[in-house]
Amino acid sequence: MKLPKVAVVGSGNWGKNLVRNFAQLGALAAVCDNDEQRLALAKHEYRDLLTTTQYQSLLDDPQISAIVVATPSDTHFDLAKRALLANKHVYVEKPLARDVNHAKELDALATERNLVLMVGHLLLYHPAVNCLKELIASGELGDLLFVRSDRLNFNTSRRDWSVLWDLAPHDISMMSYLLDCDNVDVSRVGGWDTLQDGLIDVAYLDLAFTVNGRNIPGQVRNSWIDPQKVVRLTVNGSLKSAVLNDTQAENKLALHSLTPEGRMVVEYPNYPPSEPLHLECEHFLECLVTGERPRTDANNAYQVVSILSEVEQRLKRRPMNVSAVQSR
Repeated sequence: MKLPKVAVVGSGNWGKNLVRNFAQLGALAAVCDNDEQRLALAKHEYRDLLTTTQYQSLLDDPQISAIVVATPSDTHFDLAKRALLANKHVYVEKPLARDVNHAKELDALATERNLVLMVGHLLLYHPAVNCLKELIASGELGDLLFVRSDRLNFNTSRRDWSVLWDLAPHDISMMSYLLDCDNVDVSRVGGWDTLQDGLIDVAYLDLAFTVNGRNIPGQVRNSWIDPQKVVRLTVNGSLKSAVLNDTQAENKLALHSLTPEGRMVVEYPNYPPSEPLHLECEHFLECLVTGERPRTDANNAYQVVSILSEVEQRLKRRPMNVSAVQSR
């Protein structure tokens, strides 16, 4: 079966990983970037690769079936809309858009033109996350009591208005997916502009997930100024608690439980070692061939955009010249 050809727009820190994976899958046709040096590196790495600084040239190329957008989030809507209007399938890195109405418009446009629109919510393709999802569904953890996701690092190349737009899409999409929950309420938000530069670089969300009539509390913590990288999900259950530590090379997923004697037992479930991004890119190509709706479609993305848009409005109501803002 002949694979459709894709063009990656944006080959920076994350875009270059998309370039690598689509090249490995034999589907990469072109790379577009404003940075000539990045294009030269891509051209050197991949033989017969088309490189360009002109986005429109990709939309005009009949050999390119899909556009992969890996640019700053405030450009996602415009680039994705132009691609859909040119009858190209589209993969957009998270978030799909920065405005709820923009997310709706992209979904409607893709549906109207029978095009695939997929969002890069990477963790929904992570083998350890899917293993944990199966364990939760089977009752291995018992009744769920609390879920928390911590995503902290030191980031000097901040491109978003808030750390939440950069990191929280991962957390919210993953937590909702694990709990099979489409109804998420934000009870409290907090953000700190610690560097006094107008960008919120430390933030948290208190959430409530409605699952089978029960409200399961949760929390997201994000930071751009933490010198120690932390990528950790904790799911507390009445029987066992799961910890997914994605910074570890091995044994990322661990189940903790207490024996009747009070001794802590730790188990390490087995799951495939596949790279999540490779699985995600592979899924996108499969959707292009089969026409099936992606796992991380616009509906999945809409919930994340809706939550973060609401949070952004709460934070914007507070003066940005203060170092801390909180809202209930």
